[in-house]
Amino acid sequence: MFKSLSSRIFISFLGLLIISLFFSCGRKPEPADLVLMNGKIVTVDEAKPEAQALAVRGDLIAALGTDKEIKAYIGPATEVIDLEGKLAIPGFIESHGHFTGIGEAKLELDLTKAKNWDEIVAMVKDAVQKAKPGEWIMGRGWHQEKWDKTPEPNVDGLPFHHALSKVSPQNPVLLTHASGHSSLANAKAMELAKITKKTPNPRGGEIVRDASGNPIGAFRETAQGLVGVALRGYQLSRTPEQIKAEERRVVELAAQECLSKGVTSFHDAGVSFETINLYKELAQEGKLGIRLWVMIREGNESLKKRISEYRITRFGQSHLTVRSIKRGIDGALGAHGAWLFEPYADLPTSSGLNTGSVEAIKETARIAIENGFQLCVHAIGDRANRETLDIYEEVFKAYPDKKDLRWRIEHAQHLNPADIPRFGKLSVIAAMQGIHCTSDGPWVIKRLGARRAEEGAYVWKKLMKSGAAICNGTDAPVEDVDPIACFYATVTRKMKDGTLFYPDQKMSREEALRSYTLNGAYAGFEEDILGSLKPGKLADITVLSKDIMTVADDEILTAQVLYTIVGGKVLYQK
Repeated sequence: MFKSLSSRIFISFLGLLIISLFFSCGRKPEPADLVLMNGKIVTVDEAKPEAQALAVRGDLIAALGTDKEIKAYIGPATEVIDLEGKLAIPGFIESHGHFTGIGEAKLELDLTKAKNWDEIVAMVKDAVQKAKPGEWIMGRGWHQEKWDKTPEPNVDGLPFHHALSKVSPQNPVLLTHASGHSSLANAKAMELAKITKKTPNPRGGEIVRDASGNPIGAFRETAQGLVGVALRGYQLSRTPEQIKAEERRVVELAAQECLSKGVTSFHDAGVSFETINLYKELAQEGKLGIRLWVMIREGNESLKKRISEYRITRFGQSHLTVRSIKRGIDGALGAHGAWLFEPYADLPTSSGLNTGSVEAIKETARIAIENGFQLCVHAIGDRANRETLDIYEEVFKAYPDKKDLRWRIEHAQHLNPADIPRFGKLSVIAAMQGIHCTSDGPWVIKRLGARRAEEGAYVWKKLMKSGAAICNGTDAPVEDVDPIACFYATVTRKMKDGTLFYPDQKMSREEALRSYTLNGAYAGFEEDILGSLKPGKLADITVLSKDIMTVADDEILTAQVLYTIVGGKVLYQK
């Protein structure tokens, strides 16, 4: 009898459960705030690679599916966007750039399109006519390797200051190389900085001089700081209100530029504590727009005193995270500053510059690991990458209990073949820039020679084969922050003249998209909330006019950003 009663209870319970499931399946879900319909949604989620429609509730993805399935989420107040068959992907993650640099570039002379030194001098002359006496004339983006003629006179292709000084006798001028690793100054700027024939080279930098030892007005790597001291004095002469207003304007301009290019998250590669304070203030006010993942760039003594105050995780509705430290061990290849084992093929007197001492970076590594911070070291040359990997390996062995560190090498542009497998073995992330490959390609062999270039320059596939994760970006404002151009470079390695730069190292389109989305999230410990489109993740979405996953290679460059959505809010619409 007991057994029979138990059976009846079980059957009754089962019946109620079936009825409950029947009614719950037929129940309409809670309305979404935003619905995307009638599109091709590539999710970068292996469990559900594609969908036709998507629903957002609050700042999170609520559901993905067919149009028919997602229509159930449309209520009276739901915003509905008809994608008209267009491609929607996870929001692009810029994994290495300089955020305020993008905004500052909007307030300076844009030298990226100057064909030669004469055009730059003419641009400065025009700016002087509009400037107040004593006002600094700033510019960025020149690259001597991209000029159509070599200036005369020159040292290593770098012009003398005389033409610049003639058109700007009373206004100091400072023009920064596209890489940010060298600058050109006029006589007035050098006068204010008290730079003379007797001024020694600083550690990790070079004052470029003529045959008589006189400065020509060009400064490599840390030597730029000699002029920077005078510039900072001028900048600090403004009122606190003027300084704060410009700082906020710079952030606003940078965010607008990134959002217009489909970038929803940005890894800011090295800022001061003061800049982080500004970011935190804006995030608290809901005025950042884009999500910032920030690397601290401060000296070791300052880090020891203040690092505990600056671990910030997903602040301001996940708009600000600070959990990494940035250091630099060498300079840039274009400026002959990358630290190499062998001399430059086109400058045999130099093997580049070690801009940050190995001992100082070892100390930074100890600070980072003891405080639960990632370390991100700028290393471009093969010697710089070897030294950085050695530091990482030494610290990892000294702290065997520390796991899943995800330390990064920023750029990793030129590697010794023996060091490529070490990235995978040590689980070091290579934060690389696809666009650098094709932008630098025309002169890389000139700098390194064919053997070194083929063995270790921009070797994405070799690194991936080692098991290393690669996250992608542009190093903006070194390059345009545009992910479309960078994606194209990553999957084609095609330079402007149509030639391919060692095409065996190009990524597939799926690999390239992952490098710009989920890998970027992984590189910032944010893969649980960013980088792919799935229920429960943040609704950061970029909609493109063309399907970059399937169109012909050269058609990729014609794709435009139609919508940039951050946390379910449309922050850019073409």
